Amino acid sequence: MEQFRLTAALSRRRMKEVPRLSHSSDQPGTSAILENPKEVVMVAYLLVLLGVLTRYLVAGHLPLLNFTAVTGSLLYFGARRPWREMLAPIGLLMVSDFALTTYVYHYPFHWQGYITTWAWYAAVIVLGQILLHAKSDFTRGAFAAILGPTSFFIVSNYSVWVSGFNGYPHTLAGLITCYVAAIPFYRNDLAATSIVLAVALGAPALVRKLRAPLVTNTPGAA
Repeated sequence: MEQFRLTAALSRRRMKEVPRLSHSSDQPGTSAILENPKEVVMVAYLLVLLGVLTRYLVAGHLPLLNFTAVTGSLLYFGARRPWREMLAPIGLLMVSDFALTTYVYHYPFHWQGYITTWAWYAAVIVLGQILLHAKSDFTRGAFAAILGPTSFFIVSNYSVWVSGFNGYPHTLAGLITCYVAAIPFYRNDLAATSIVLAVALGAPALVRKLRAPLVTNTPGAA
């Protein structure tokens, strides 16, 4: 009886040590493909760090503003990480907001003016969870790449117009002028987000596609 318990315990331990199997629903008939969860964690956090870094790289370069990995990294984080880890990227971006405002742009920092932006960070992570967690195909990725930057374009520029920060009059013409002036930055965000999601989601899909025949032909593969 004791030997049976020991054998069962060792079997459970070995099962935990086996890499997790991920079944690709995009390729019917293919066998399970190995996926390393540690690599997913690393990529999710590295993309957030890349988002922060690119904010500093484009700061002061007006034609490149918003050409950052922020939106794409938040969408990917929501798609690959659980809710309980949401505070990590949001907190990091909040610190970068303070540093950019105070030390790069040399403006006084008023946290009340960033509530909308911080809420948007959380909303984009939720959007990534909703659209890309269960399935990350081309259609869902493209929709996320459009909806993420578009939501920021709408929310952020409305906040700018309401605050009167750039002197836009509180009229319909002033609101339209505010949005029109931000179109180049919106275009930059669309391009950057599309690139980030194409690489972050497309590269693993390509690897799975290339590895599928190898796994299928492996003796003993299910």
